[in-house]
Amino acid sequence: MTRPIGIYVHHQGAGHWQRACMIGRALDRPCTLIGTFSERDPGNAPGPFVDLPDDRIAGFDGDDREVDRPTSLHYAPLGHSGIRARMARIAAWIAEADPVLVIVDVSVEVALLCRLLSVPTLVVRLAGTRTDLPHLEAFRSARRLIAPFPAALDGGEMPDWVRAKTLFSGFLGAAPAPAAAEDGRIVVVFGQGGEGGRLALLADAADAVPDRAWHVLGPVHGTSAALSLPANLHLHGWVTDVGAHLVAASLVVGGGGDGVVAAVVGAAKRFICLPEPRPYDEQAAKAEALALLGAAVVVSDGWPAAAEWPDLVRRGLALDPAMIAGLAEPDALTRTVSEIEAMAQEIEDRRRPGTWTSSEGLVRR
Repeated sequence: MTRPIGIYVHHQGAGHWQRACMIGRALDRPCTLIGTFSERDPGNAPGPFVDLPDDRIAGFDGDDREVDRPTSLHYAPLGHSGIRARMARIAAWIAEADPVLVIVDVSVEVALLCRLLSVPTLVVRLAGTRTDLPHLEAFRSARRLIAPFPAALDGGEMPDWVRAKTLFSGFLGAAPAPAAAEDGRIVVVFGQGGEGGRLALLADAADAVPDRAWHVLGPVHGTSAALSLPANLHLHGWVTDVGAHLVAASLVVGGGGDGVVAAVVGAAKRFICLPEPRPYDEQAAKAEALALLGAAVVVSDGWPAAAEWPDLVRRGLALDPAMIAGLAEPDALTRTVSEIEAMAQEIEDRRRPGTWTSSEGLVRR
C-alpha cells in the first residue's frame, strides 16, 4: 500500500489552503490535508482532510501571552483544551495513516511535533527575516524546506545551511497567462488574510484618477449610503478567480502576499505593491525584492493619500511588465511535485526490509 503524504495548512489567509490544494491535486500519492477548515470549503480539498479544533485564544493576535514559553516555540498557551485536542488529533492521524512525509505550511510547533513522532517533514519557509531560534529549529528538524517563491525574491539574512536546504518552488499558481488586450483599467486586489479595503479611501483614489476605471476585488469595509461613489469605481467583492479579472488590467494594486503576487506575476501586469504588516516582515521583504528588480512600485506606509495617486499611477504605468513576467516559472508546480515525490520515494526505500536509517545515511544490515 502506498503511504500517504499529509499537508498541514495554517488558517491565516487563503494562500496556504490554495497552495496545499494545488500540490495535493498534482501528487500521485494519496494526500490528506490537516488544519482548521471552519473558514474554508473542504469540499474543494483534493482528498480526505482532518479538521482540527481551533487553537486561537480570546483576542488572538498571534501572541500567546506566555512569559515562560520555551525559546524553541512561537505559540504555546497553557490551559488551552483546543490545542491539546488539536495536537492529539494530528498524532492520532499519524499513528493510523503512517504517512511517508508531512508538508508543514506553516507551524513551528507542528513541525517539531512531527519530528517527535518520527515523521520526516518538508517545512514551508515563507519570505521575511526568519532567523529567530524557533524558525531555525523547525528548519533544522526538516528533511528539506520549500520556499514558495522564486530565489530572486529571497531577501533578508539567512544562514547558508538554510538556503542550501531550500527548494525554491517559484509561485505555484503563476503560469504565464496568454497575451490579451488591456483596456486601461486599474484592478485593486485585497487578500483574505488582511484587513481589506476602506470604501472611503477607494472612492478618493478613484476620484483622483478619474480617467481610469477602478475594479476592486476582495473585502471592502464601509457603506456607500454616506458616500457619493464615483462612477469609475466598481466593487466585485470576493472572487474565486482573480486571474480572470486581471486580463484586461493595465495596472494592479495589491499587497505583498504570495497569492496576490503570484496572480500578478502570472498575468504579467504592472504592479503597485502596498505590503501589509506581517510577522517577520514577510510582505515587506518580498516587496523590497520586487522593487530592487524593477518589477513593482512599492509604497510601504499604508494606503496612499488621494493626492499621491496620480503620480503613483504614472510611475506604475511606466514599469516594464517583462520584469515581473520574468518571475513566472511555467513548470513550477510540476517541478515541485516531482521533488516531493522523489523525496517520498527515497524515504520509503530507506524503510525496506534489510535497511535502516542513521544520521550517517543508509546502512545495510
